[in-house]
Amino acid sequence: MLIDFFYTLRDAKIPVTIKEFLTLLEAMDKQLIAHSLDDFYFLARLVLVKDEAHYDKFDRAFGHYFKGINAAFDSDSTIPLDWLLKRMERELTPEQKAALEKYGYDKLMDRLHALLKEQKERHEGGSKWIGTGGTSPFGHGGTNPEGIRIGGEGGKRSAVKVWEQRAYRDYDGERELGTRNIKVALRRLRKFARQGLDEELALDATIRATASNAGYLDIKMQPERKNNIKVLMLFDVGGSMDDHIERTEELFSASKSEIKNMEFFYFHNCVYDFLWKNNRRRNAERFDTWDILRKYPPDTKLIFVGDATMSPYEVLQAGGSVEYNNEEAGSAWLARFCNAFPKFIWLNPEPEASWQYRQSIAVIRQIVNQRMFPITIDGLERGMRLLSK
Repeated sequence: MLIDFFYTLRDAKIPVTIKEFLTLLEAMDKQLIAHSLDDFYFLARLVLVKDEAHYDKFDRAFGHYFKGINAAFDSDSTIPLDWLLKRMERELTPEQKAALEKYGYDKLMDRLHALLKEQKERHEGGSKWIGTGGTSPFGHGGTNPEGIRIGGEGGKRSAVKVWEQRAYRDYDGERELGTRNIKVALRRLRKFARQGLDEELALDATIRATASNAGYLDIKMQPERKNNIKVLMLFDVGGSMDDHIERTEELFSASKSEIKNMEFFYFHNCVYDFLWKNNRRRNAERFDTWDILRKYPPDTKLIFVGDATMSPYEVLQAGGSVEYNNEEAGSAWLARFCNAFPKFIWLNPEPEASWQYRQSIAVIRQIVNQRMFPITIDGLERGMRLLSK
């Protein structure tokens, strides 16, 4: 039976392996869960899904295979909300409630699928159609021993399914990010090492030493594990980047929280012979770019963040900066950064579909060896994977 479930997950582009599937079957054989679809859902997700970025795909595939609510609806179909406005609530007597028939799960889904094809207008107070205030199993604001709540709020807690209720947020790789989602992607950069003083109990070593010492306690200590990754982030600021302030701030906030060993600087449009850390004092407090190139070790991960949208002269021409007469072209400085830090990427908040219409983006992509990624879940995943190699 579950072989088809395995292929359903694969068809949904979830990277499930045979080994994981066999582990699930072994867990079922040992009766680690009760005979409950909810318990099986959590067990299957725990065993088969390695990355929470695939949770939403798993929910859809699971619902489709087990004939859940998502299988009954076209994902693009909608019912106008004004059909579902709550107009009335009916209070039934105990005798009337007892007379209402339960459809059963399969019949409910089949009937709902048929109604979605037949119904053309709004209904109130009835017993058949999707509506409000009636005894139909479909809609809201009415009474039925079991039904599917669609629109509005519940109250009698008899719905077996709720349309619009999802257990997890959509992790679509093309949608805009939130701080939490960025943190998840940035965790690919983690590389832990034990450095510093022996301040943490080494449990395994203590057990071995105590056993070798005839049972007399022999405590062993070890350095605490810390993330050993060093990151240098260079942020484009001002001009066209004003359109991307919110997303860039989310990236900056998540990076500072997730990467403890991170340094950052600002530039405008393209890097030249100086950078800065405080935009209000950028003319008074400047950092020589040569000093930055020499200061950080070659194993530092370098991340440019900018829309790369400017005049091509600002990249290719000495004196091309819009703010001052730079002695060397921005392309020369970009090349120096890429040579100094072999592990580098460029994150671009502009939609990837628009890149082909920006000449400066094409120029910079060539300089950074096509290592430009959009600031989306999928783009960050690809970028962090490249940096962590």
